[in-house]
Amino acid sequence: MTKVTSQEIAQFRSQLADDPSDMEALDLIEDCDGDLEDAAMTLAIRAGQQPERANSEWLDALARKWRVVICEQEYREDLLNTSPQKMMEHLKAMPTFPKILATPVLIYVLKQGVNNFCEPLDSLK
Repeated sequence: MTKVTSQEIAQFRSQLADDPSDMEALDLIEDCDGDLEDAAMTLAIRAGQQPERANSEWLDALARKWRVVICEQEYREDLLNTSPQKMMEHLKAMPTFPKILATPVLIYVLKQGVNNFCEPLDSLK
């Protein structure tokens, strides 16, 4: 289980306050006592997806599916500075990305560590 603290939720709220869907996702994470996987699963079901794996595996698989996009150098520095706004906009502009899941996916990546998450791609360069 990936746990998001109330302080981290407050930080994301201040950074993402302009987007109601981000606020909805953060509210749900808070309602799930910071359990990021539970919140992501609930959001996925609301978005019409039918996750088939256990919560922790499903969120990890979704994040890995989008790793190439998330680890683009152009956005990576912002993520390393815990500033997800540009990446959030980038993901939401992609027609195939489930927009409501941008918040939990990026929080998951930040909690894993951006460099750790992107390392498998770095080793291919």
